[in-house]
Amino acid sequence: MCFFNGRCLIAMPGMQDDRFIQSVIYVCAHTQEGAMGLAINRPIKELSFFSLLSQLNIDRPEQFDPPPILSGGPVDVIRGFVLHSPEYTSEATLAMTGLTSLTVTTNIIRDISRGVGPKNYLITLGYVGWAAGQLEEEVKENAWLPVDASTDLLYLLSPEKKWAYALNKLGIDPTLLSAEQGKA
Repeated sequence: MCFFNGRCLIAMPGMQDDRFIQSVIYVCAHTQEGAMGLAINRPIKELSFFSLLSQLNIDRPEQFDPPPILSGGPVDVIRGFVLHSPEYTSEATLAMTGLTSLTVTTNIIRDISRGVGPKNYLITLGYVGWAAGQLEEEVKENAWLPVDASTDLLYLLSPEKKWAYALNKLGIDPTLLSAEQGKA
């Protein structure tokens, strides 16, 4: 069994589910019981960082370049996740790889707004989930293409550039891809 922990999945052009078209998903956990990941390139246009701070009763910083709030996936869309670089830790932080940790408390949002949070981070609402064997089947069906995660892909690129960048990491020109599935 192949596990995709700490890797990214690129939605292929033939993706049938509209919620994942041109998505890049970071796989947080993948076991025999299933998988959980976060979409890293789907900004929520209707929700700003400052409105999130207001909802959480956190004071707005005076000088701050607000990050986008991302739709991490269609499951549990009111639950927040912060995927971040591992130098930041708290009692609620789960270390995952040399590039990533995950924290799910509002304290990290407060720390980010005060400038004492992680160096690199993504704030997401919701997540992507797969049942046992489902992700492996979707990869076999060419719905997803795995690619190694990197600091650039996860944190530094703007969301709209991540899908093409991830494909380019594999030597694939996204303009040459077709949504047509091969017929046997």
